[in-house]
Amino acid sequence: MAGALLLLAGCATSTVETPAPPAGPAVPVAPPAQVSNLPGPQSLPGWADEDHLAGFQAYAETCRVARDAVAVRQCERAQHIRRTSRPVTPSMARAFFETGFAVVEAQPAEGRTPLLTAYFAPEYEARRSPDREFDTPVLGRPAGWSRGQVLDERAVIEAGPPPSPPLAWMRAEDLFFLQIQGSGYLTFEDGSKARAAYAADNGRTFVGIARPMAERGLLPTNGTSGDAIRAWLAAHRGPEARAVTALNPRYIYFALDPDDGGDPAGAAGVPLPARRAIAVDPASWTYGDLVWISAGSGNLVGARHGYTGLVMALDTGSAIRGPVRADLYMGRGNAAGAEAGAVQHPLRMWRLVPRP
Repeated sequence: MAGALLLLAGCATSTVETPAPPAGPAVPVAPPAQVSNLPGPQSLPGWADEDHLAGFQAYAETCRVARDAVAVRQCERAQHIRRTSRPVTPSMARAFFETGFAVVEAQPAEGRTPLLTAYFAPEYEARRSPDREFDTPVLGRPAGWSRGQVLDERAVIEAGPPPSPPLAWMRAEDLFFLQIQGSGYLTFEDGSKARAAYAADNGRTFVGIARPMAERGLLPTNGTSGDAIRAWLAAHRGPEARAVTALNPRYIYFALDPDDGGDPAGAAGVPLPARRAIAVDPASWTYGDLVWISAGSGNLVGARHGYTGLVMALDTGSAIRGPVRADLYMGRGNAAGAEAGAVQHPLRMWRLVPRP
């Protein structure tokens, strides 16, 4: 859950925010009888340049989360193609989408900016015992915690003694970013690894620190990427950095699980395929929806020109609100994090409607 100006936009992945089952898409969906009148994926901007095979493989790996009967049948069709065609070719993958789906463009909600941001699964160093550098405890879920319970703000929690033995110790800025992402991976001094999974939160609203850092002159307006913010916090570790991170009162507690070497699961319950999964607003989309995104040039230093392609709606987050708002999962590690930290792009989105 962080990255782009995720710190500005306030992104949080599903590991932090697991809402009730999606209410259903606010994106217009035509009745089955009218789907035949909708344009096909061939009409999408950039469709001819897509890696259809990569999109097909990601879809086939994750489409089982779909619940709509027509979507389930298209998923079964994809599984049949994979079983009977060895190998599946790019032309077969393209034909699968073009014959099986129509497209409907999502329209922005009034007052909400169409925006693509990105997030990743961070990998950080940790220690079993504290030292001068690794002096910030990773805390487990408080006893008796229940979802929605309001606990102390970040500054109060960090100022007090740990309520229970810490699970691990981290650099302060690394733990802050781990909490923004909602989950991540830790490597200890003996080389062992663990996954830090979301276990609880303090019930406080997330507040991004990028904008106030720019307003205070701590960073330039176009230089508030995730990497820039983390570097500033590391260079000012101690009371100065804590005063800035305290602007975000939200605090996340973790559980440590074995690292299976894969990617974390999103709110839909399946591992997130790198660069092919998005977090969406569950009031506007349904988990398992097949989506086409087209995002133009970003305005942050180091931003890529744009992002276009097939993705699956598999996750959600507290800052992801509205029909044309998405958070693209980039993968694990530093390279994914560096790219995610510079994603803040204007966005268009289309729902690929399964044909009966």
